[in-house]
Amino acid sequence: MAAFEGITLALSKGRIFEETLPLLAAAGITPSDDPEKSRKLIIGTNRPDVRLVIVRATDTPTYVQYGAADLGIAGKDVLIEHGGDGLYQPLDLDIARCRMCVAVQKGFDYAAAARRGARIRVATKYIQTAREHFAAKGMYVDLIKLYGSMELAPLVGLADAIVDLVSSGGTLRANDLVEVEEIFSISSRLIVNQAALKLKHALLQPVIEAFAGAVK
Repeated sequence: MAAFEGITLALSKGRIFEETLPLLAAAGITPSDDPEKSRKLIIGTNRPDVRLVIVRATDTPTYVQYGAADLGIAGKDVLIEHGGDGLYQPLDLDIARCRMCVAVQKGFDYAAAARRGARIRVATKYIQTAREHFAAKGMYVDLIKLYGSMELAPLVGLADAIVDLVSSGGTLRANDLVEVEEIFSISSRLIVNQAALKLKHALLQPVIEAFAGAVK
């Protein structure tokens, strides 16, 4: 198969895709399919020189880093865990906003545990973020990696606390958990493959500028 000569943009389904649509429109790009309704993983657009690849959110930086995509959109949480190697991050797109938080079951005295230096168990899929956060606080933690349903961990005694993304807080409340600390706020960033930025500069720069204009 001949290599695609245009721009490949890596996106994940759901909120990031939906909130990226106005930015794409500002750059004159309209997807030919809705990934929520289509099984296609490569989606064309109204421009023959632009295509989208639909990837898992956590994989977006990897596709861009290795040049399988020229640019992509990924949350700050994903970029911190990935490390951001080989990626140019020109824009905070201010979309898909949420926050990274520590949460515990109601009744657990997190403040006392933090003060007395107790060792607590923390469930999360954001291992790097959690490790840095608790190290900075001087807290001793055992990190337990999970991939989903973090809220369950304190309820069944697997962990004392969780580190996870929180948007409205509805899922925490529904499971008798409370937010005790915000680690940092999250939004999604435009990321660009550094080699592509040089080799495809004439194609990429107008898209980057259109995104920047739409964000402002």
